[in-house]
Amino acid sequence: MTGCETAVLREMRWWDIDSVLELERDLFPEDAWSRGMFWSELAHARGPGATRRYYVAEEDGRLVGYAGLTTSGAESDEGGPAACADIQTIAVTRDHWGTGLGSRLLTELLHAATAFECTEVMLECRVDNVRAQKLYERFGFEIIGVRPGYYQPGNVDALVMRLTDPSTSVNPGNPGNAVQGTETHG
Repeated sequence: MTGCETAVLREMRWWDIDSVLELERDLFPEDAWSRGMFWSELAHARGPGATRRYYVAEEDGRLVGYAGLTTSGAESDEGGPAACADIQTIAVTRDHWGTGLGSRLLTELLHAATAFECTEVMLECRVDNVRAQKLYERFGFEIIGVRPGYYQPGNVDALVMRLTDPSTSVNPGNPGNAVQGTETHG
């Protein structure tokens, strides 16, 4: 049994960065994030003013996935909810593709967006990553545009996808959300 059933999800911490970078470079060799990018994201993931949430998935002491999102801010100047969250990344080891782990990570991100009181969630997805597109569509994301040449240096277009009201799109008990695992830079 692997992936969805046995992987443990928890908050990403600084000591996870080396393992995350290893997976990042394996899955995204052309446009992998740097160590500094992950440090910067995690610097905004804790405390009362946090605007990020990052998670890792571990199985038998090995990192097998990670995911993260950012918000436009935890509160507006008027004290109201943040308008939007952006999924920054979701990645799952190749041996965990098709296990539902990507779905679990996405579910955690949508719960975080709901906790931040976001009214919508955005992401970018490579046009050639059909596996990720299907995952996002199963959760209710819709394509709203294209960003030409977004992924560099490969000059690959990105689909811009949006989910309105993330609080209603996730029902962990719903078998319809048992989507196959995936990897993508959101």
